[in-house]
Amino acid sequence: MDLATLIGILGAFGFVVMAMILGGDLGMFFDVPSVLIVLVGSMFVVMMQFSIGQFFAALKITVKAFMFKLEKPEDLIEKAVEMADAARKGGFLALEEAEISNSFMQKGVDMLVDGHDAEVVRDTLQKDIQMTSSRHEFGASFFKALGDVAPAMGMIGTLIGLVAMLSNMDDPKSIGPAMAVALLTTLYGAILANMVAIPITAKLNLRAEEEKLNRKLILDAVLGIQDGQNPRVIEALLKNYLAESKRQIDTTGGE
Repeated sequence: MDLATLIGILGAFGFVVMAMILGGDLGMFFDVPSVLIVLVGSMFVVMMQFSIGQFFAALKITVKAFMFKLEKPEDLIEKAVEMADAARKGGFLALEEAEISNSFMQKGVDMLVDGHDAEVVRDTLQKDIQMTSSRHEFGASFFKALGDVAPAMGMIGTLIGLVAMLSNMDDPKSIGPAMAVALLTTLYGAILANMVAIPITAKLNLRAEEEKLNRKLILDAVLGIQDGQNPRVIEALLKNYLAESKRQIDTTGGE
């Protein structure tokens, strides 16, 4: 569970709802036609930009903003050094029984065990990184589109409300409900865009960059192991992926 995403969205909506309660009756901030125009209308407009399959696939990607477990680079480096040491002592076949939780690292190690050339290993893993990044970018593009559409749908609802209000100026009782639709659709559009779509887009982009960085680290680790480099050298190389304060490279050496 990503606590930052959960706390952020609950906190944001919590304070908005609190402001509504302090401002009067909470019920006056709820209008069914406004919800339909902004929420349902925005979803259908976004659907027009994708295929049906892509649309529902993008909705599933939302889970990554809340439930996403990414291995720490430090753990990947530790595992890579362990495998490099095992490979130097027993050859690549010694890695066949290694317990590897990361599927991308497992894929690279399997290619080493199978005896593929370095160029084949590099090209295959780089292609995997590229395709994974493309899938993440697609998911983020869905919510970016939603963030662009929602305020526009809010404006459309506002115009509908204003037309209804101006068409019934002779009936004072109809002015209030029409004005409510006009204002609430703008509010809903702003909330959907700025409190949901845009933050999720940013979080998905962040997750994509973190995963891409981890996979690049693993690629360098696999190539270093294949090249037969000293485990300490591989460790020093991989620690360049860490923040300066976390590196603390062991320079004692050792075979």
